[in-house]
Amino acid sequence: MTAFKALGLEEHLLKAIADMGFETPSEVQEKAIPILLDRETDMVSLAQTGTGKTAAFGFPMLQKIDVNSRTTQGLILSPTRELCLQITNEMIAYGKYMPGLNVTAIYGGASITDQARQIKRGSQIIVATPGRMKDMIGRGLIDISKIEYCVLDEADEMLNMGFYEDITEILSHSPKEKSTWLFSATMPKEVSTIAKKFMHTPVEITVGTKNVGSDQVSHEYYLVNARDRYNALKRLADANPEIFSVIFCRTKRDTQKVAEQLIEDGYNAAAIHGDLSQSQRDTVMKSFRNRQIQMLVATDVAARGIDVDNITHVINYQLPDEPEIYTHRSGRTGRAGKTGISIVIVSKSEVRKLRSIEKIIQKQFVAKEIPSGMEICEVQMFHLANNIKDTEINPEINAYLPNINEVLEDFTKEELIKKVFSVEFTRFLNYYKNSKDLNVSGDRSQSEHNADSTRYFLNVGSKDDFDWMSLKDFLRDLLQLGKDDLYKVDVKDSFSFFNTDTKHQELVMSIFKDFKLEGRQINVEISKDTGGGGGGRSRSGGGGGGRDRGKRRSERSDRSDRGDRGDRGSDRKGNFKKRSAGSGDGNKSGFKGRSRRSSDRPDTKGTGGRRRRRD
Repeated sequence: MTAFKALGLEEHLLKAIADMGFETPSEVQEKAIPILLDRETDMVSLAQTGTGKTAAFGFPMLQKIDVNSRTTQGLILSPTRELCLQITNEMIAYGKYMPGLNVTAIYGGASITDQARQIKRGSQIIVATPGRMKDMIGRGLIDISKIEYCVLDEADEMLNMGFYEDITEILSHSPKEKSTWLFSATMPKEVSTIAKKFMHTPVEITVGTKNVGSDQVSHEYYLVNARDRYNALKRLADANPEIFSVIFCRTKRDTQKVAEQLIEDGYNAAAIHGDLSQSQRDTVMKSFRNRQIQMLVATDVAARGIDVDNITHVINYQLPDEPEIYTHRSGRTGRAGKTGISIVIVSKSEVRKLRSIEKIIQKQFVAKEIPSGMEICEVQMFHLANNIKDTEINPEINAYLPNINEVLEDFTKEELIKKVFSVEFTRFLNYYKNSKDLNVSGDRSQSEHNADSTRYFLNVGSKDDFDWMSLKDFLRDLLQLGKDDLYKVDVKDSFSFFNTDTKHQELVMSIFKDFKLEGRQINVEISKDTGGGGGGRSRSGGGGGGRDRGKRRSERSDRSDRGDRGDRGSDRKGNFKKRSAGSGDGNKSGFKGRSRRSSDRPDTKGTGGRRRRRD
């Protein structure tokens, strides 16, 4: 709180900040707030999505306006209804200790009469989308001739959406002597033009480098045949049971189609695009924020209002038409200091587009491979094991235990474990065991390491406060290996995987022999490449978390040329746990079921109603 106070904010704002749990300002807030409070000036602020831009302009505006006046003093323009409502709610929260404050949202899809009535009662701050704002000004329902502050939020996106003429028309009704604050993630020529036209010697602040992607986000691409794009998407979801993602498509039609396919195949998915009514969009976003939806399929326009924490993956099902838009997409993850993954699924004809994006974000895409069916089976098996481990026992089951024990009394503990897992796993295994390789070879998708590679199992994971970045750093420091000597790092809930070239195998095993981390025995197992099923196992370390995993995993062939599916960040804590749907290529099955129509339940007797479907 002292840090916010040092920026010059008044006590009523500091109190609201404390209520919201903010402790330290973000970089854009540290740079922008003191300047905007200290003087009347125009400003251009370049910062990535998710860096706290709303507070950067919201706090100064609230501190400077006169709540005792009913005159509209501040105007905030944003590209979409979702973002408009989000900013409005945040401004209201920031100003909760300002009696008489009225912040009004103006956007299409809602009653223009109701919005006009709110404005007439007196709104010191209006948050609006350009289209509805222009309409209401034209009807004489809004007067912005006396505004003192105007914010153009997500300016690059507003211009990408074709709002230049609307913005020009709106600002022509505002006073020239106002302060204009432009906030944008990127600085294309169009944004520079509007800054020159409507601003006077603006102060410019930049968080990071212009147009560059966040350092918290890693960028991966998967090369597949165009016809396998959807199956590749499902495999990536199945390989990351904890996924909480936004999936981008270019058109409303594709967005709806992909979402419907995912829902039909049993995933917690939904679509958001411009053809939905406002109430439908509100319902979808509420479900997504509550983690009832794990895979939100969106158009670029609709996604502008998505400000949700802990998104683990952004999946570019289709690349955007404009390379700059990729920056906005990837900015949906890796927010508030957390790491995230931006995935691109491409065909050979699209690979060249990646080079254009790399130049803009100044980061390189890492070639990865779609995981095999058996790799997914392994991940899902351990995910099920951890779900069982973490499940709280319902005391009401005690009344049924005598009868249950009587039914199961002839089985050993090991037999019971096998039966419990077989209930779910057999269908999953049967579905995936003959699944095809979806990967396509290409210049940019060649394996980063040769086939002489060893994959290791490690019994630490996200519950031990590791993500893939921190685990990789930890292992490199511990093993004293070079940057490229350790790869394919994959962190799950209570276990992880990583690879080294086989020449380092002896070093790894010797370092982890009787190795303890904060008093805990750390176990390492090796899966040797056999070129097919039945890889052998060996271990380093004593008893504990990995004692039986080698046996359970011995049917898996861990070919090193499958690529790193690891750095996909399924290790985020607190995310909604996906029902672990099976199919990547046709039939559908899952570890965690949901209620489904009885007609969709072939071969499910005694298995909790999980289904299999064909694409």
